[in-house]
Amino acid sequence: MKIFVTSTVVLCFLMVCGARAEPPAVFSMSPAKFTAMRQRVAAGDASLQPAIDALLVDAAKALKVKPLSVVDKAEMFPGADKHDYVSYAPYFWPNPDTKDGLPFVRHDGKRNREQMAKGDASIFGKTVGAITTLGLAYGLTGREEFADHAALLLRNWFLDPATRMNPNFTHAQAVLGVNGGRGTGLIEFAGLPHLIDALGMLKSSRSWTPENQTAMTDWLTHYAEWIATSKEAAAERRATNNHGSWFDGHEVSLLLYLGKTKEAHDICELAKTRRIGKQIEPDGSQPMEEARADGFGYSVFNVNALMALASLAERVDVDLWSFQTADGRGIRKAAEYLAPYADPEKKWPRNQLNTLNRSAMQSMLMRAAAAYGEEAFGPSLHHLPAEDIARDRLRFTLGK
Repeated sequence: MKIFVTSTVVLCFLMVCGARAEPPAVFSMSPAKFTAMRQRVAAGDASLQPAIDALLVDAAKALKVKPLSVVDKAEMFPGADKHDYVSYAPYFWPNPDTKDGLPFVRHDGKRNREQMAKGDASIFGKTVGAITTLGLAYGLTGREEFADHAALLLRNWFLDPATRMNPNFTHAQAVLGVNGGRGTGLIEFAGLPHLIDALGMLKSSRSWTPENQTAMTDWLTHYAEWIATSKEAAAERRATNNHGSWFDGHEVSLLLYLGKTKEAHDICELAKTRRIGKQIEPDGSQPMEEARADGFGYSVFNVNALMALASLAERVDVDLWSFQTADGRGIRKAAEYLAPYADPEKKWPRNQLNTLNRSAMQSMLMRAAAAYGEEAFGPSLHHLPAEDIARDRLRFTLGK
């Protein structure tokens, strides 16, 4: 069943609920732009209708996501508590030279989906994805059923004593026979900035109580303590590829939520040299990503991470969008380097084990068009499915 926004109902809701006239506490998108977008939705702006329809289709699917938890794992991991998050490194396989298959060995680009399914990564991604979709749908429409289900999913995963996840990723992306977890597993919480935005949108809902908000803040405070002290987080902070980029956005969003703006500012400022200056060449290429089996996919993945960080950096008055080094390295240059490959006739000349996944360019190109102008990146967007662009136009244009 397709759900449509009734603009009159939404407008009445906004008029009655004075708190919703205030910008929400969001960080990876502009609060002012979000408020303006919400007003346009309420007024029935026809130009937004395809995007709203697509969002509400996704929200309807998210309403069907059942409450999931780390305690749902079929088997325990040695040394882990039942409330610990556990996942398995995606590119590691049983060793063909040993009877027990240990230690697992790496085959870059080839995912061991059977082993991955034994951990929490899939259900965690599904849960966080549903919460962020429902949060955005509630934030733009005020429809309480979206907030109600988002709150249910949040309480079950993070707050309920019987099902809650411990606030750490100590056992993420473990390699059997080698270790009990790695810092690289933190990338499985790359959706943290959007989750935090969802919390900001839900604050005006009756379904997400002040007690829930306090408990969630407590969880995130303990998680921030783990981030500040764990060897796993330290390893990601030192990473020089996309893992370092995603980690910066992860940590900055957490710091902003906790009101630590000075620390967030310093990370964003350092990203100019630590991330952009070292990861991107003057021509826009990214050698560390291109060296991977999926060189194209990881190049796009890293630019998306840097763009997400650039949106967060705006909250602390750091401009990463237009930053470039003396020899021309910058986010825009990396996006311009990749944009032509949206054209299916254009062949990627570098490393590529798998088929080129051009749909992965969608968020990058939409953010680039919002940041640098439709005329610069719009032509590349035309090569991608119109329905997919409509679905994500709200989410990615609000970030700049």
